[in-house]
Amino acid sequence: MRFIGIIPARYASSRFPGKPLADMLGKPMIQRVYERVKDTLDAVCVATDDERIAEAVHAFGGEVVMTSERHRSGTDRCYEAYEKVGMGYDVIVNIQGDEPFIHPEQIETVKACFADEATEIATLVKPFRADDDFERTLFNPNSPKVVVNKRGEAMYFSRSIIPYIRGKNYTEWLSSHTFYKHIGLYAYRAEVLRAITRLPQSSLELAESLEQLRWLENGYRIKVGVTERETIGIDTPEDMEKAIAFLKRFEAGYQL
Repeated sequence: MRFIGIIPARYASSRFPGKPLADMLGKPMIQRVYERVKDTLDAVCVATDDERIAEAVHAFGGEVVMTSERHRSGTDRCYEAYEKVGMGYDVIVNIQGDEPFIHPEQIETVKACFADEATEIATLVKPFRADDDFERTLFNPNSPKVVVNKRGEAMYFSRSIIPYIRGKNYTEWLSSHTFYKHIGLYAYRAEVLRAITRLPQSSLELAESLEQLRWLENGYRIKVGVTERETIGIDTPEDMEKAIAFLKRFEAGYQL
């Protein structure tokens, strides 16, 4: 199978304008992401609607596809980019442009999901540790949780805590059950990506503001790969300050 990685990137952001071009020790963040994944896929490109981002990607030798300004999601932007350059690839991997510490092995884990011919969409989860701070993990609505069935498929995603552990105090939950955190990396068979971009928003998606619920609500199956690696998403300038501090340790040999 042939895999193409597409990194959606837009300049506008209410919390962090120009985020893809933010400097990370001499390289824009989008370059950090690109370089982390380029050797694990048959092709990689950045999909953007902004000439400043396109110029930055060209400057470090990356591939760029210009896309519409009207897209509501990175999934829609990925499909337009695939239509323009991706024919001949079986699976599209949607890589978050604000995850500069993504691990190549996480890409490999998602790719491996497609060894099963029934896989339509794949994503990643990471088990919460028993010693995680439940106030900052299970109670964090910005960190969606996932329930997984016996076939390794997502049953539901939620910003709330799922499942509820009856009869135990919250402080005991992490030590009495394996909870899964969603890692926002997706891969889709080409024909499935085309189909899901044509679906109207669903009631569950609108309730939780989680796009993947639209796919589940319409009967698509999402295969789940499990990673033990943590990632660091960057949503605000404050997050970037923490990421740069980590990057200094990361480049000195410290592992995430």
